[in-house]
Amino acid sequence: MFESLNWLLNVITSIKYYDVIDILIVAVIIYYLLKFLIGTRGWQILIGIFFILSLWLLAKILQLRTVEWIFDNLWTIGIFLLIVVFQPEIRRGLAKIGETGIFRGLFLSRKKVIDEVIRAATFMAERKIGALIVFERSIDLDNYTEGCVKVNGDTSLELLISIFIPQTPLHDGAVIIRDQKIALARCFLPLTINPNIPKNIGTRHRAAIGITEETDAVALVVSEERGEISLAVDGKLYKGLDSLALRNKLIDLLGIEKRDTVEIIFGRFRKGKKGKKWTK
Repeated sequence: MFESLNWLLNVITSIKYYDVIDILIVAVIIYYLLKFLIGTRGWQILIGIFFILSLWLLAKILQLRTVEWIFDNLWTIGIFLLIVVFQPEIRRGLAKIGETGIFRGLFLSRKKVIDEVIRAATFMAERKIGALIVFERSIDLDNYTEGCVKVNGDTSLELLISIFIPQTPLHDGAVIIRDQKIALARCFLPLTINPNIPKNIGTRHRAAIGITEETDAVALVVSEERGEISLAVDGKLYKGLDSLALRNKLIDLLGIEKRDTVEIIFGRFRKGKKGKKWTK
């Protein structure tokens, strides 16, 4: 027993920082490989390969010489068989990595959330459907979630429109987006008490200003009367935003990576409205 403990301690003390990095890289590769294969035809093939490996290990343990010899000779061509069998999955995986990159997944998912919200806001503005969408940032909004309905769904155009369509159970109140998901719906937020707000500012806009006065949240408002998109942050309201200006502001406010060269060049040819700014 003491020899086993000494051996274990020697192994632990001999681990270097680059060994940890090595293990983490392998773990990440295996994780993304399994994540990519689950639910595909390749996953079923992978299960079959594990079954064959189990048979080979059993043959080693039981010293089944003929079975061992067959498996030992199969491994010489196994790598080529794997390439042929997994050809569609390998091609699709390499294309996906080349298109987006693994470590950009977080940025891309956040950009996708913004794009889905903007598409939904544009759709609702064209049809004068009122909406209030709040992005949670560093300050959590748990103090304002009493009475809200838990959703915890992926942020999508279809779900947002379904929530805010009039006469539906969840259309009143605000939606809170947390960790790239629609966390809560039908949330009633505190209204601003700033006496300097123009009288033509409605309840949704007052709620958007109110929540951004008390927290660092960002609130997007679609006007039911004017079909206008506005953005509230730090108690200030930016009115009359088009989709491009809205996207640029959200990317900046939510701390997402700067636009790439293509977007910058494209933006020079298509400048959006900056929006009228109302301040306290």
